[in-house]
Amino acid sequence: MPHIALDNELPGISGLMAHRPDTGAPLSDLADVLLRAPSSLSPGERELIAAYVSQLNSTEFCSASHGAFAAAQLPGGQGLVEAVLADPATAPVDGRLRALLAVAAEVRNAARPVSDEAIAAARAEGADDTALHDTVLIAAAFCMYNRYVSGLATELPEDGGYYGHAARRIVADGYRGTSARTD
Repeated sequence: MPHIALDNELPGISGLMAHRPDTGAPLSDLADVLLRAPSSLSPGERELIAAYVSQLNSTEFCSASHGAFAAAQLPGGQGLVEAVLADPATAPVDGRLRALLAVAAEVRNAARPVSDEAIAAARAEGADDTALHDTVLIAAAFCMYNRYVSGLATELPEDGGYYGHAARRIVADGYRGTSARTD
């Protein structure tokens, strides 16, 4: 049961954003820019980074949601997402993404500079400044989103099809306006 009374039946961050659209709208806008705006990383790769950080933070709703969003946009689909969440070192991703996942893990671990070694490894695999910037900001933002969801003890969806439905909506329409949506 959530720690606060919500005025809707939505799970996870969806319920929090619908409950407080004044804070939900800027959080949705930030997610849209981070995960969908032009970048040297594809939207699927950015969703995978968000899912991975959420997995490391033990935030099941965010990990499952962003895992579904990544799976809908990446070759390899759900199998690839599951492999990355289980062990990015052995998952079938390219070296650049593997190195960026290591950068994201460092950001998630502590509020300090990412190690020179992790940055050098990502650059050696072809990561540019935009990919590094976006990876760090996605990881930092998802630490906040995860703490928001977990801190208020939000509920998981009862319907197993929730994540697939949400993935279709996010891939088609993005995040903007999701704080006011109830579907």
